Amino acid sequence: MKKIVLTFGILSGIVSALMMFVTVLFIDQIGWDNGVFVGYTAIVLSLLFVYFGIRSYRDNHQGGRITFGRAFGVGILITLVSCVFYVISWEIEYATLFSDFAEKYAAHAMEQARAAGADEAALAAKAAEMADMKEVMDNPFVRPLFIFIEPFPVGLLVTLVSAALLKKK
Repeated sequence: MKKIVLTFGILSGIVSALMMFVTVLFIDQIGWDNGVFVGYTAIVLSLLFVYFGIRSYRDNHQGGRITFGRAFGVGILITLVSCVFYVISWEIEYATLFSDFAEKYAAHAMEQARAAGADEAALAAKAAEMADMKEVMDNPFVRPLFIFIEPFPVGLLVTLVSAALLKKK
């Protein structure tokens, strides 16, 4: 099981890291709103390896049968490996290519608030929210936890669906 989990988890992590790298390089051309769509699409695509990993484990190591619990266990481990790759990739990009993420995102959020017609009090609240976000992003102990939370719920959902689809008694 360890080989399946590592193989499919690493493949998933590589796909998510490459897609994140491309998205970050072209964020100014893509735009922030489209960047979120592209980013989550990349996460979903990379986590398709969860399905294939569970299926491979079922077919090659379990004689074609697997319970929901065992399938979920394999899938969630693949998801965890992929999420760790995602966090490491983000940390590398944040330290090198995207160190101004917090400032750029804050400027985008403020621009959106102004375009929506926010008054001065709402703009001040948004500015305070963005300052808090920057504080979190500048904390190297907290930032990875927030970054991990981005792909993990998607991976959990993909794992649940995959385990339900692939279970065979």
